[in-house]
Amino acid sequence: MKKSVRTLHIVAASIAAGIGFGAQAADQVNIICSVQAEWCNMIGSVYGRTTGTKVNISMKGSGEALAQIIAEKENPKTDVWFGGTGDPHLQAAEQGLTIEYKSPSLAQLHPWAQQQAQQAGYKTVGIYSGPLGFGYNTELLAKKKLPVPKSWADLLKPEYKGDIQVANPASSGTAYTMVATLVQLMGEEKAFDYLKALHRNVGQYTRSGTGPIKAVARGETAVSISFVHDAPGEKLAGFPVATSTPSEGTGAEIGSMSIIKGARNLAAAKKFYEWALTPAAQEMAAAAKQFQLPSNKNAKVDPNVPDFKSIKFINYDYAKYGASAERKRLIAKWEKEVNSLPR
Repeated sequence: MKKSVRTLHIVAASIAAGIGFGAQAADQVNIICSVQAEWCNMIGSVYGRTTGTKVNISMKGSGEALAQIIAEKENPKTDVWFGGTGDPHLQAAEQGLTIEYKSPSLAQLHPWAQQQAQQAGYKTVGIYSGPLGFGYNTELLAKKKLPVPKSWADLLKPEYKGDIQVANPASSGTAYTMVATLVQLMGEEKAFDYLKALHRNVGQYTRSGTGPIKAVARGETAVSISFVHDAPGEKLAGFPVATSTPSEGTGAEIGSMSIIKGARNLAAAKKFYEWALTPAAQEMAAAAKQFQLPSNKNAKVDPNVPDFKSIKFINYDYAKYGASAERKRLIAKWEKEVNSLPR
């Protein structure tokens, strides 16, 4: 605990020194935060303390965040949308819900983060990346004599019936990434045949993309389909959690950040945006036990971050599957052809 507090103080001091904010900072910024609660709370606390800004944070999954931003289009109550899968951020950009902003820090970011910005007309930017895969409870697998899942095909085995959790793609960017990944990997017809077969083994579709890995950690289900960077934090908390990534190939999220069109605190939003792209700010993810790959090339990479070089990735088409019409079509098809089926 003392080590965590000391780390937080060091991070806060380096951020304050590195970006030069002080008493002149804007008074307030309203943020929808689509990363895990500990990270959301930490950025709010540290940024508020180091800048004097009042930070109002609302925590929502990326699907729910997009729905709120659409609903508030005529009278936005949000200034910045921080984190969550990139597809909904691209959709918000496409629908004119976010504004173009070219950060002076873009050159410091990995190519995948810069590409995310370019595809959106600079209405969003990549702030982290993380691979999709499987989480599993090692003790529960041993108790039930279940094998470790190593492929998409493995999850269809009858012995997993009722022991898999995944989120609902209508509310979760994580689950939509799964659907889009499978469509690109298998072709749409085979992907939906797969999702129908998988449905028989799913015990629950959660609202949030992090729900399944938390259920795995607590022994409520044996296997989750989730971003593998969500597992190390559970393991560090003492839970018997391990991960694998599918041998056939998988997708990765590009967690993103956007400034909302009509933001009431635009100057404050831009200052927060710049802060969030600094190495010191991005290193706070690991301090909050979140282990995505930071987008700033100068940020230190925690050893718990998944080794991207050891994972087989598909060539994920973020522009196509980040488009509103494609997302809406695939989710509607999943609701009609998969979620409506008995289990």
